[in-house]
Amino acid sequence: MTSRTARPPTGDDHAPHAADAVDADALARFVERFAVVLTEAGWPRMPARVFACLLADERGELTARELADRLRVSPAAISGAVRYLQQISLVTRAREPGARTDHYRLDDNVWYESIVHRAAELRRWEDGLAAGVEVVGASTAAGRRLEESRAFFAFLRGELPRILERWRAQQARG
Repeated sequence: MTSRTARPPTGDDHAPHAADAVDADALARFVERFAVVLTEAGWPRMPARVFACLLADERGELTARELADRLRVSPAAISGAVRYLQQISLVTRAREPGARTDHYRLDDNVWYESIVHRAAELRRWEDGLAAGVEVVGASTAAGRRLEESRAFFAFLRGELPRILERWRAQQARG
């Protein structure tokens, strides 16, 4: 297999950068392998591929056309995947002043921000489980199971700020 540059030329490309020397075939294999890991964790396939592609891009930012070219899919597939990733706060859309092309990008702290947004989700799960305990009764086997689940998510949500604070401190230390 021949080595190509990681960034096939398109009208949307920015100036060349250090990542241009990356073997495009190896990069494409990484993107597909990591997308499989995400898919096995429950992610839809196309959003997993788009996210992995953005994560492995030097700028962490690509246009829909660049994503479609790199992943060899239709722009419609990219549109749906990006919409999903925006809904779960992993990707943002931006447009350069005066341009007509949207750029999809990852925040520098994409995982941190994702986890911060999950705290509200954990709270909704707690509330839903508490409602289930009321329905089946706290003294039943199902009620105890639901309450244990609710308590776990409450614990996790309570610990999350401390974990994130420790992460910020570790990042600040370098």
